[in-house]
Amino acid sequence: MTNVLQNIPSVNELLERPPLRQLVERVSRTTVVGGVRHFLDNLRSEVQQAAADVELPSPGELAERIAQWITADQTLNLRPVINATGVLLHTGLGRAPLADAAVQAMQDIARGYASLEVDVTSGQRSERQADVAHLLRRLTGAESAVVVNNNAGATLLALAALAGEREVIVSRGELVEIGGSFRLPDVMQFSGARLREVGTTNKTRLADFAAAIGPQTAALMRVHASNYAIVGFTERAPLDGLVELAHGNKLLMIDDIGSGALHDFAAYGLGDEPVITTSLRAGADVVLFSGDKLLGGPQCGILVGREEPLRRIARHPLMRALRVDKLTLAALIATLRLHQDRERAEQSIPLLSLLSTPLANLQNRAERLAPQLAATAVVGQAEPFAATTFVGGGSVPTQELPTWCIAISPAHGSVDALAQSLRTGPIPVFGRIQKDRLLLDLKTLFPRQDIELVEAFQRLEPSPKEVENDAS
Repeated sequence: MTNVLQNIPSVNELLERPPLRQLVERVSRTTVVGGVRHFLDNLRSEVQQAAADVELPSPGELAERIAQWITADQTLNLRPVINATGVLLHTGLGRAPLADAAVQAMQDIARGYASLEVDVTSGQRSERQADVAHLLRRLTGAESAVVVNNNAGATLLALAALAGEREVIVSRGELVEIGGSFRLPDVMQFSGARLREVGTTNKTRLADFAAAIGPQTAALMRVHASNYAIVGFTERAPLDGLVELAHGNKLLMIDDIGSGALHDFAAYGLGDEPVITTSLRAGADVVLFSGDKLLGGPQCGILVGREEPLRRIARHPLMRALRVDKLTLAALIATLRLHQDRERAEQSIPLLSLLSTPLANLQNRAERLAPQLAATAVVGQAEPFAATTFVGGGSVPTQELPTWCIAISPAHGSVDALAQSLRTGPIPVFGRIQKDRLLLDLKTLFPRQDIELVEAFQRLEPSPKEVENDAS
C-alpha cells in the first residue's frame, strides 16, 4: 500500500498535463490546484481503506479524470436554456423571460449605487416603491399599490394586515394549492386570519357567502383557479355581487386573480382570464396578482386597490420581510413602462411577443429547421407538424394554443437518451416527449435561437454502444 501511495503523482506533475493545463486557462489556477488537492486527498483515503492493492491510473488518465471532475463541479445547474417545450410560463424554466429593457435596467442599477430610498431633489429619505406604485396606479386606475416578493407573499401580507385574528370567507372550490404544496388554508393560518369556507367544490352561491357573515368576519375573498379548472355542473358567485355584499356589511373584498393580465388576452386566444382593471372597476378593495406570469416581468407579488387598505398593508411588520430589492424594482418598472403602449409591449415583452407571433411564421421556421436537424448524426427523422400547447400549468391550464412542432426520431438509441444528451449540453435544450418522439415546439423558441438549436444537435455524436446496438 505504501508503494501505491508513493506512486500517486504530485500536484505540480499533474498540473503540467494538457487536460489540467487547459483547464487552468479556462477557470483559474487557484480553482484547479484546490480541485487537484481535494481529488488526491480522496484518492489517498480510498487507497488506505482498500483491502487490497489499488491499481492507479496513469498520470495522463488521472489528469483527465480530475479535469472532468473539476469541470462537473464548476458547472452550475442554474444557467440559460433553450425552451422548446411549448410551455410559455414554465415554472421549472423560470416562467416569463424579461424584456431587454428590464435586463438593461437591472444591470444599470446593479453595477453601482442607486437612489433606492433617497429623493434626488431634496436629498431626504424617500419611499423605495414610489416609482413602481405611480406606474401601477396609472396602468390600473387603482388608488394605491404595493409590491412584495411573490403572490403567495402578497396573499399572506394582505390577510395578516387586513384580517388578523378574524374570519375571511372563501368558496370551498377556490381553496387552491400552488406549486411546492403551498395551500391557501395554510397561508391563511400562518397569517393569523381564520378561514371560513362556504359552498361546495363545484357550486358556491352568493347566498352561501351571505349566510356565513358574522361579527368576526373581516373580508370576503375570491381566488382565481390559475392552475386547475372545475367544469360541468358548476356555479360561482359573481364578483360584483360579492363586492356589493361585502360593502353592504362594511367588509373588505379581496380578489386574488393570479396571473396578472393587464389587458384582455382574448386577442392571443386566451379567453376568460381575469383582468386587473375589471376587478378594480367592479369595486374590489384589494386585487392580488403575480408579476412574472402574464405581466411578463420579474418574480414578485403585486397588490393594487383602495388607499386605506393598501396603507394598512404597507405599514404591516411583514412588509419589510417580504419587500423586493432594487433589481426587482428596476425590472418591474421597465416592464410596466413598456405596458404603457400596447403595440410596444407586444414587440418588446418576450411573453407577449411569443403569444402574438403569427402561426404561419412558426410553420415557416419549423419547415426550414426540420431538414437541418435531419442532417445531423443523431437524428433519424425530423418532421414538422401543426400541434397545440398551453401557456403554463400555473396559468390558463386548460386553454390550448395552436403551434408548430418538429418531431424528432433518434437515429440511434432511445428518445430518452437523446433528450438527456440535449439537456446536458453546453446550452441545455428542453423539449417534450410524446409517442416516443422528441417534440421541439416553436411557440417558445425565439427566432435568435434557431441557429443555437441546430448547433446543439450538431455537437452530439452517437456513442459507439448506441451504434453497435442498432447494428445488431
